[in-house]
Amino acid sequence: MSLFRCPICGAVLTREERSYRCGKNHCYDIAKEGYTHLLPVQQKHSQNPGDDKAMVRSRRAFLSKDYYAPLRRQLEQLALRYTPAEGAVLDSGCGEGYYTAAISRALTEGGIPHRLAAVDISKEAVRLTAKNLQQGECAVASVYHLPIMDGSIDFLLNCFSPLAIDEFRRVVKQGGHFAYVVPAAEHLWQMKEVLYDEPYPNEVKRTPYEGFRYVDVLEVRDTITLDNPEDIFALFQMTPYSWKTPAEGVARLKSLATLTTDIAFHIHLFEKE
Repeated sequence: MSLFRCPICGAVLTREERSYRCGKNHCYDIAKEGYTHLLPVQQKHSQNPGDDKAMVRSRRAFLSKDYYAPLRRQLEQLALRYTPAEGAVLDSGCGEGYYTAAISRALTEGGIPHRLAAVDISKEAVRLTAKNLQQGECAVASVYHLPIMDGSIDFLLNCFSPLAIDEFRRVVKQGGHFAYVVPAAEHLWQMKEVLYDEPYPNEVKRTPYEGFRYVDVLEVRDTITLDNPEDIFALFQMTPYSWKTPAEGVARLKSLATLTTDIAFHIHLFEKE
């Protein structure tokens, strides 16, 4: 049975050879890469919502070199710990699928049968996720209107993506968990020193959410060295800094041949009450 539900009527979707279909005969084609489109026009705020092709490709180019391996390994361990046999995993705001594929691979290699779904509002991101995912379901969809059945998810990942807490409360089953990944205060500090005359640390806070209890806040830290301008600029393009950095800061960054910078993440882990 699919984890997806119909975005029009809310009924469970059944996966056929080339489409998904619900009991009311709403039908959604499956693209050749293996993803489907579950984003009704009324949930679109632009013609091509989400990250554009350049940003998605920059993220893929950077992450494929495993610079963020410490975070990847920690998320794999959390998925292994909190996904029961025959459990269900959701990557909400999956991007190009680096962490999605890693978690699925870790569960498979760990001998844990599972179902997995990944959604993102960016068509280009979901297309790449579907191409890289050996098993699972992928859909273009809004995280604020998740096309996921109520109470069906054991482990939900939200990594640098919008926090749709009402939807998470709806889809995570009682006793299930969700991991919320945000940058720690000093994340990419040395890159910010290049970009800005007066860099400032990221805000760090703990926010409780109704219906969930805090389990832990895990910290992941490392220092990475990017040894070519292409990787440096790919990192820049996949961050929000690419939208708001003054031209002189971008020029300084482009002049670098290498960059050594701290990476730092907080993983807020919650359990559904």
